[in-house]
Amino acid sequence: MKRVFLIVLDSFGIGEMEDAADYGDKGTNTIGSVSSSSYFKVPNLKKLGLFNIEGVECQKKEPVEAPLARVARMREASKGKDTTIGHWEIAGMISENPLPTYPNGFPKEVLDEFSRQTGRGVLCNKPYSGTEVIKDYGEEHMRTGDLIVYTSADSVFQIAAHEDVVPLETLYEYCTMARELLQGEHGVGRVIARPFIGADGEFTRTPNRHDYSLVPPKTTMLDQLLAAGKAVIAVGKIKDIFAGKGITEFTYTKGNAEGIEKTLEYLDKDFEGLCFINLVDYDMLYGHRNDIDGYAKALAYFDEKLPEIMDKLREDDMLIITADHGCDPGYTVSTDHSREHTPMLMYGKNIKPVNLGTRDSFADIAATILAYLGVEQEVSGVSML
Repeated sequence: MKRVFLIVLDSFGIGEMEDAADYGDKGTNTIGSVSSSSYFKVPNLKKLGLFNIEGVECQKKEPVEAPLARVARMREASKGKDTTIGHWEIAGMISENPLPTYPNGFPKEVLDEFSRQTGRGVLCNKPYSGTEVIKDYGEEHMRTGDLIVYTSADSVFQIAAHEDVVPLETLYEYCTMARELLQGEHGVGRVIARPFIGADGEFTRTPNRHDYSLVPPKTTMLDQLLAAGKAVIAVGKIKDIFAGKGITEFTYTKGNAEGIEKTLEYLDKDFEGLCFINLVDYDMLYGHRNDIDGYAKALAYFDEKLPEIMDKLREDDMLIITADHGCDPGYTVSTDHSREHTPMLMYGKNIKPVNLGTRDSFADIAATILAYLGVEQEVSGVSML
């Protein structure tokens, strides 16, 4: 009974890609910035071979003579640097065109129809920091009941609302309306519910965020595994990223700690197939907020838990650790995602450690998992077995 545990350290980039300048990301290096923190301690990732990966440049870089894992630097073939496209490519679907972004806000006809459906007005409608937008528009929202709609450099339509003004279930209904509205030309990657609480001057976002993604337009590794009768277990926001497509079981989490605990629980369960985990705090709490120390602490916590994860692996299990894009907390020009290479660490009792250099697509991960689980590949990518 073969099981694969695929863990995405959301936004853990390892250095700019060759076309980073085209995305405004020249010089970005998430691991480089995070390694400057005194809290950056990752001895177990080091043993696996994190610092042996081609092109990794950071402080405290210490390659090991005999890495425990098969390692590679992953290059994104899709056009984009967002969560949705990154995860889709990891699952074997390359996106030739970037998802639409709105640096000047959403068109009037889109917002007029959204207001007609919800019966509420709209505030903001521009790219904004999620913490700053509730600071600047929260009081007006409380007074008027209008919804705070904003975006970022990514393909997102975000709706912020106070939980006392718009109950969670109602906010989720509004997001569903927006998701159905935003298709085709305006098919953003994600509609995101951003609830908050508190009083003016002390507004804080809650963990009740919910993402509503586009349905992947092509077959993914998840679809293939499902069709082959394998389990496809989603932990964290994986279900939302794939709009539930190709998933047999899911559990939401409210942060990295819970995501790791859920992973440990699934390591004790019998199934054949894939457990696909997203650990979002690196991106959501630290990368976007230029919090280098917070990012480093979160990596150190995962590293501390890594031996427990590895110890629970069975004889035929495979563990893959990777990322979906970068979000350099030291890049003060922007707080958005960065176009970076990502790491790939593949470990298992039957996996021979090899340095595979730089791969041409995240999709190689999908090809590898399908090959390992004995499913004939129909998606993009080249197996790394």
